[in-house]
Amino acid sequence: MKKLLLFAEKAFTVLSLIHYSGGPLVVILSGGASEGDESEGGSDFALIQLIFLVIYLITFCLLVLRWKKVIKVITKDTFIWLLLGLAIFSVFWSDAPNLTRSRTIALVGTILFSLYLASRYSLKEQLQLLGWTFGIAIIASFLFAVGLPKYGLMGGVHAGDWRGIYNHKNVLGKVMAPGTIVFLILALTAKKRYWIFWLGLVFSVLLIMASKASSPIINVLILVVELILFQILRWDYDFMIPTLMGISTISSITYSLIAGNAELIAALFGKDLTLTGRTNFWPFIIDKIWENPWLGYGFGAFWRGLEGQSADIWYASGWKPPNSHNGYLDLLLELGLVGFSIYLIEFITSFQKALAYIRAVKTADCFWPAIFLTYIVLANLTESTLIIQNDFFFVIQVAIFFSIRIPQEKEQINHNYQTNKSNHESINAWR
Repeated sequence: MKKLLLFAEKAFTVLSLIHYSGGPLVVILSGGASEGDESEGGSDFALIQLIFLVIYLITFCLLVLRWKKVIKVITKDTFIWLLLGLAIFSVFWSDAPNLTRSRTIALVGTILFSLYLASRYSLKEQLQLLGWTFGIAIIASFLFAVGLPKYGLMGGVHAGDWRGIYNHKNVLGKVMAPGTIVFLILALTAKKRYWIFWLGLVFSVLLIMASKASSPIINVLILVVELILFQILRWDYDFMIPTLMGISTISSITYSLIAGNAELIAALFGKDLTLTGRTNFWPFIIDKIWENPWLGYGFGAFWRGLEGQSADIWYASGWKPPNSHNGYLDLLLELGLVGFSIYLIEFITSFQKALAYIRAVKTADCFWPAIFLTYIVLANLTESTLIIQNDFFFVIQVAIFFSIRIPQEKEQINHNYQTNKSNHESINAWR
């Protein structure tokens, strides 16, 4: 009976993560609508919201069952609660109070699910659950694209591009990008049946290529290079510091070369320096930010089409973007410089702990927190998933914020610490 309950709990976690990722109900309920279709955006997604409410309820019950550990995790992180509090109180200055109120309720539910992940599963276990999540998403995406092309393939302006179980090709690419790293890490740590994870890596890359989304390809390449470079953090300081300085010098030279040939490099990926027109309307967004710089326009209250402040952006730019296509700009729009500062402190302290975790733990799975947080930085340059309710990337990000602040594989960390301490003492004695 106990094993059955544990299986049911893990199944709930994986299925919830798939739902948070946006598949497959959005594309099904939309009837396979694509960008540019007249029916796009006119679907009834009440079922999706109902499922989220069920997830919130089950998550709350699971948290109550382990309330002692949950309280310990809650007290480890201050800034995420300050950020949530700011979002909740933004209803008092929001341009759309009712919308802010409903979206902050969803934000609370989303953070509770992240809290559940961190308090219930170790980072290693979270990585394994993500392996199941991405694996199911990959299989389902191939089935949709091949067997149900009305749903699995894009129509309209992106006709023929794969989108799998998601409503847009960019979402498929965005989801599969961190999936490649998850499978790579799992393949490197697996003692048997590692070929399954290598297959997962191959198929996730194939889906990114089939989606024809260029940003995820670039992000994956950067993350793989980063995974290799992170190995340096495990070296002795005498070798690590000069190496990092050398890499910094090479990076500066590389940046200069890229900046000088940016237009040519962008053309190789079928892009231009405006990031497919994104930078054309960013100046108008920045103007809006400075009209209300400190507290913003309220959580989730800016982008409301022609009904809100976003109408000025639409008229001025000639575009109808649903958001800034940049997570940092959207955070500034919604919660201002105050919210942005709180998030920045939260992120930097978490990333520092993620880097320390790499030095403390000697298995490949220790790279996951730092790798994913880096992906968040990269993805939000052209997408908006920094702080958003009912979002897969926000769920994992906050789960890492919590997890990296609580003991992980304590015995292994202590063993490695003692080993490193002994090595340093031996080196100093020899000197």
